[in-house]
Amino acid sequence: MFVVIFRAKARDLDAEYSAMAAQMRQLALTQFGCLDFTAVTEGDQEIALSYWPDEASIRAWKQHTDHLIAQKLGRERWYASYSVEIAEVTRRYRHPADAQT
Repeated sequence: MFVVIFRAKARDLDAEYSAMAAQMRQLALTQFGCLDFTAVTEGDQEIALSYWPDEASIRAWKQHTDHLIAQKLGRERWYASYSVEIAEVTRRYRHPADAQT
């Protein structure tokens, strides 16, 4: 399993951004095999964690036409800066053990 860590400094997160973010999250979860997707914003800082079964799924998601449009709009309008990190999850545990989150 892999995790994509997206961190951004927001410029202006308007209603169009919120709609686009919801659409991208749904697309990742329903069409690209994303296992979980969580995003939080505090002040002008945003962090999103998405979990994927493999790197091929991440690459396919990154190159999808709608996601390319969202990336372009993010650079032009919504984000002052951002970074993306991709890491392999080598261990995972939960409490209680049957918890979903």
